[in-house]
Amino acid sequence: MPMRAYRIAYDGSDYRGFQRQPQPDVPTVEDVLFDALRAHGVLEPDADKPTGYAAAGRTDAGVSALSQTIAFEAPDWLAPRAFNGELPADVRAWAVADAPADFHATHHASRREYTYHLHAPPAHPAEDVDDPEATATSSRVDDERFHAACDALSDAHDFHNLTPDNHNTERSPTLEATRDGNYLVVTVTADGFARELVRRLVSLARAVGAGERTRADLERALAPEPLPGHEGIAPAPPEPLVLTDVDYPGLEFTVDETAAASARTVFDARRVERRTGARVAGELGDGLR
Repeated sequence: MPMRAYRIAYDGSDYRGFQRQPQPDVPTVEDVLFDALRAHGVLEPDADKPTGYAAAGRTDAGVSALSQTIAFEAPDWLAPRAFNGELPADVRAWAVADAPADFHATHHASRREYTYHLHAPPAHPAEDVDDPEATATSSRVDDERFHAACDALSDAHDFHNLTPDNHNTERSPTLEATRDGNYLVVTVTADGFARELVRRLVSLARAVGAGERTRADLERALAPEPLPGHEGIAPAPPEPLVLTDVDYPGLEFTVDETAAASARTVFDARRVERRTGARVAGELGDGLR
């Protein structure tokens, strides 16, 4: 069978990460992908994984994806819309590409992009109004300091103090941020990432922007000496993080319009559901003022 690569979008809220876990009762995205392939007869019931299988990355528990990419030997009839026929609604295949026989979805990725939706009300709002969303956090963020922190954390560094990994910690990310109301939308790109690095980068930049840490603290985190436990940088929460893009030179993905429309319907419905939940929480909060 030919090697094929699939773009997968998923809402990670109900999963303990992308990668399968040793415990059989821990739900992961990879588990449901393999279950779907078994249901289609593409993966034998007793097989561990499909032939040639690899994935672009291993997102943490709670992290979502728009362009997670998996590749394996697949029959021509397994279009994204067919794949979706055995997948749960919160995991959707939406594009496919023919790949070389030696293609590896992890090793052949040239660039990965993550987007973090950071709730960070501005330190200097345009209008001085009562804003329940702004008071929901312990501190506001100064955009100038936040952008300066992003610049300092960009380019090549050894990030051993910002990941639980103890090897391969030298990376060269680029951090950019745009203001969207009470949110800073932070885009982090690199050829690869150590574990929890994106969330710890965002956490450190937010702390500097909020005045909770100084530029000296940031430089200390990038220094060769390990940080003592009480100075460590905790990762930002996983739920606002999305794997938004993965680049593969020479690989051309074809969007399955039927599958993409199905995915939009699913995720648009989830957006309404969560906005409704936010309105109910807002009514409770407002009623207690």
